[in-house]
Amino acid sequence: MPTPRPPPPPPRPASRRTTLAALLLGSAGLVAWQWPQRTPPRPSGNAALEGIGDDVCVVAPPTPYDPALGQPLTAARDVPADARCPVCGMYPARARAWAAQVIFAEGDAYFFDSPLSLMQYLGNVAHYTRGRTADAIAARYVTDTDTGGWLNAHEAVYVTGSSAMGPMRAGNLPAFADAGAAQRFVQQRGGRAILFSAIDAPLLRGLAPNLRADHRLHSG
Repeated sequence: MPTPRPPPPPPRPASRRTTLAALLLGSAGLVAWQWPQRTPPRPSGNAALEGIGDDVCVVAPPTPYDPALGQPLTAARDVPADARCPVCGMYPARARAWAAQVIFAEGDAYFFDSPLSLMQYLGNVAHYTRGRTADAIAARYVTDTDTGGWLNAHEAVYVTGSSAMGPMRAGNLPAFADAGAAQRFVQQRGGRAILFSAIDAPLLRGLAPNLRADHRLHSG
């Protein structure tokens, strides 16, 4: 007489994960749940940037001139809270002590998170703001490190190689009204003082290693 087989073990209680999967799949043979795949919209406008190297994907519309300001069209302006740097995408108003700006002949302005980003921009205006040229820029400004006021970028004195870290937590180009102020900063923070005309592609590449290969020397 054959030996009777033992009864099968009772079914194990379903785990929370199994129960959740059953709820998702349902009882009607539904396929497993997947998050819907969405393709992000492609940016457009002057600052829709694509490519490699230091390229970023940023939409940085210009700030038009507002006659209600009651100031000359090419005068330095306050940094709007929503303005974005067309080079790196940061909001310059959040690091006002480093901000810079350019104003085009028709009154449009772009704002930058730092002098370094401004210099990168001036070397390749058409790349960062398509349809624009450096020749159309009417004014360039950087922030005085000592006073927080605006300085003509061509007339400012810069310090390179100091211990001062810009908004991107890397080396930058703090700006000063004159050589004396720049030299006092050098004594405290290191580096060396240079004029606007001495800022070239090799210097910028030392501060921004991903500088585009087609960077051109900015014009006066």
